[in-house]
Amino acid sequence: MPNGPLVERDLKVLWHPCTQMHDHLTVPLIPIRRAQGVWLEDFEGRRYLDAISSWWVNLFGHSHPAINEAVRQQLGNMEHVLLAGFTHEPAISLCESLVRLAPPGLTRCFFGDNGSSAVEIALKMSLHYWRNIGKAHKTDFVTIAHSYHGETVGALSVSDVGLYKDAYAPLLFTTHVAPSPDPRAAAPGTTAKESAAAALSGLADILARHHERLCAIIVEPLVQCAGGMRMHDPSYLQGLRALCDEYGVHLIADEIAVGFGRTGTLFACEQAKITPDFLLLGKGLTGGYLPLSVCLTTEAVYAAFYDDYGTGKAFLHSHSYTGNALACAAALATLDIFIQTDALAVNRGLAATMGEALATLRDHPHVTGIRQTGMIAALDLVADKAAGRAYPAGERRGLRVYRHGLEHEALLRPLGDTLYLMPPYVIREDEIDALVKVLAAGIDVATADA
Repeated sequence: MPNGPLVERDLKVLWHPCTQMHDHLTVPLIPIRRAQGVWLEDFEGRRYLDAISSWWVNLFGHSHPAINEAVRQQLGNMEHVLLAGFTHEPAISLCESLVRLAPPGLTRCFFGDNGSSAVEIALKMSLHYWRNIGKAHKTDFVTIAHSYHGETVGALSVSDVGLYKDAYAPLLFTTHVAPSPDPRAAAPGTTAKESAAAALSGLADILARHHERLCAIIVEPLVQCAGGMRMHDPSYLQGLRALCDEYGVHLIADEIAVGFGRTGTLFACEQAKITPDFLLLGKGLTGGYLPLSVCLTTEAVYAAFYDDYGTGKAFLHSHSYTGNALACAAALATLDIFIQTDALAVNRGLAATMGEALATLRDHPHVTGIRQTGMIAALDLVADKAAGRAYPAGERRGLRVYRHGLEHEALLRPLGDTLYLMPPYVIREDEIDALVKVLAAGIDVATADA
C-alpha cells in the first residue's frame, strides 16, 4: 500500500495528538508499516531511526522477541479481568517486582493506564490521605516552574508549560509554582549545585508560608522533559525530600518519562538516595507495548485508607483496564530484559558515545546548552549564541531539523527549538554517530539563513 492513499484516508478521519493538523499541508505524515529494533519502516520501504523512542516509551526496541512471546503466552490464557474483587498472577508478580526494585519503603502499587492517570491518582491519594487523618484543610499543591505532568485536568493543573495549559486555564485549579533548579536559568558561572540550592531557597519560602494548606510537591526527578529537557543536580532532590519532611508535605516523584534507566540508574531518585511518598511510573514500564502506569506509595499512606467501607476512607478511584494482564505481562518481560542484558551497564557505554558525538557541536554558532543525563541528551537552537538571542517562535527552526531528519532516515521530533535524543537502549554506537551527523546537518540547514 503506497503512502499517498493511506495519508489521504488518515486526514479524513484521524485527529493526531499535540498536532496542528494544518501543518500536514506541508509537513509529511508518515504511515508506518512495521517496526524492528530502533527502526521504523514506511509503506515505501523508507526507514527512520526512532531517536525519541516513540515519545519515550520504547526501551528495548520495537518488536522485541521476548516481549512479543510474553504477550503471546498471556493472550493464550487471559487478556483482561477486572481488578476489583478479582486478581491475577501478572498483576501480583509485577507489583512484587516493582516493590523489590523501587527505593526502599514503597510497598503498595496502584495501577493506572497512562502517565496522566498515575499523576491524577497521586494527587487524589495525597489529598484524601490528609483528609483521612483529620487534616482536610490541606488541599493545595506545589509544582516546579517549567514542569509537565500530563494533559488531564488535574495533571495539567500541576504542570507549568503554557503551550499545553493556557487554553484550558478556566478548567484548572491553582497551584504554587516554585523556581526551577535548571542551572541554565542562573547567572553565568553558577554551578548546578548552586542553582539547586537557590531553587530550594525559593521553595522553602513557599513552604514556610503555605505548608498548613499543602498536600504535596510534585517533581520530575533530574530531567524536566517536555518543558525543554531541563536538567538539575541530584542535590535538589535531597533538599526537596528534607523540606517535605520538615514541613509535613508529601513528595510525588513523577518518573513516568525518566524511570527505567533513562537517567543512568533504574530510577532517577536513586541518584539522590531518597524515597518519595509517591513514585509514578509509566511509558517505558511495558517496553512501549501497551498502556500501563503505576503509582507506588508507602505503607503509611495505605494504612490511612484501611477501614470499614462506610467510613468514606476507601480510595474510590478506578480504570476499566486497571492492571491489564497483557500489559502486566509485557512489563514483566521488560524488567527481565534489564537483568538478562545488564542494560544499565550497556547504557553507560551508549551514553558516553552519545556525549562524545554531541561534543562536536559545542562550537556551532547556533547551538547552545548541550546537556546530558544518562540516555537523555539535548541542545537548543539560537539565533545568536554570543548575544544569547533566541529565534522568534514563529520561525520554528526545530521543525526544519525534524523535516531534514525525515529525509535522512531519522525521527528527530523537537520540543520547539530544543532538539534531543532519547533512543531505545538497543541502538548501536555506529547508529548514534550516524544519527548525530544527521542532526548536525539538519541544524546547518535550519540555521543557514540566520
